[in-house]
Amino acid sequence: MQLLKELTSVRSASSDEGRMKEFLKKYILENQSQWKVKPEIVEGKGFQDCLILVFGQPTTAIYAHMDSIGFSVGYDKELIKIGGPRTIDGMQLVGADSLGEIETELMIIENENGQDTIQYVFDREIERGTILTFKPNFRENDEFVQSPYLDNRLGVWSALKVAKTLENGAIVFGTYEEHGGNAVAICAKYLMEKYDVYQALISDITWVTNGVVHGGGVAISMRDSGLPRRSYLNRIIELAKESGVDYQLEVESAGGSDGGVLQKSYLPIDWCFIGAPEDNVHSPDEKVFKKDIIDMVELYRYLMKKL
Repeated sequence: MQLLKELTSVRSASSDEGRMKEFLKKYILENQSQWKVKPEIVEGKGFQDCLILVFGQPTTAIYAHMDSIGFSVGYDKELIKIGGPRTIDGMQLVGADSLGEIETELMIIENENGQDTIQYVFDREIERGTILTFKPNFRENDEFVQSPYLDNRLGVWSALKVAKTLENGAIVFGTYEEHGGNAVAICAKYLMEKYDVYQALISDITWVTNGVVHGGGVAISMRDSGLPRRSYLNRIIELAKESGVDYQLEVESAGGSDGGVLQKSYLPIDWCFIGAPEDNVHSPDEKVFKKDIIDMVELYRYLMKKL
């Protein structure tokens, strides 16, 4: 899991995904000669910091967002959330401004009106607008991996594992998912118009709940705040049964992903969220069961052959 450890250490909060894009591009260029099919790499003007890989003759695209939650430095040491990070006194944050590298702590302060504000503790003022993220802290044992930003570096890692044997398909490494979405619609439009790709799988990480548990297999989401088209969803579930890979079905009333962005766009793209469940969501201690990770990769490999 060395690659996953490296991915979790790259700073890539929403709006600041450039370093992650360059990391992935370097990894792909160095390793694609060992893959079954060498992909076409699509990037540049019109795609912002997104990165698209096209293999053979694609009919389905995997979407894995590169960005994470984090914080922006505001006025008077205030921290402003990027996405929905958990906030606990003493959380360690890292970043950099024009004066150098930063390693600081988060502090929650209650004002006279009983309202909480979030601030940093540091021996100098941090330049306003600086982006801070959780300090890397990757842990692994026989059963679990635990780290900041398994959401969604694990989705990215899974997509890279699938890329090694993928013959026909596309992989989109997208941006902004944690703070409003949008970027994947640009990529979906390109794939639809140039390659006739109307099917999407969302390679992301979901939550452990009373209905989705560690060790139950990869989760296929039947719904969250969005509703996948039922005929497409039914087809995926039938293929999952056929695959022999362990999976569990998720039904939630809230939450969202790049799938929701596709559903709200004008594009007629079918989508389904499929990912391993994690505990301690949006914290420095996100935790995923290893067997569920293996099931995630294996199910994606099967679906990309069959869809």
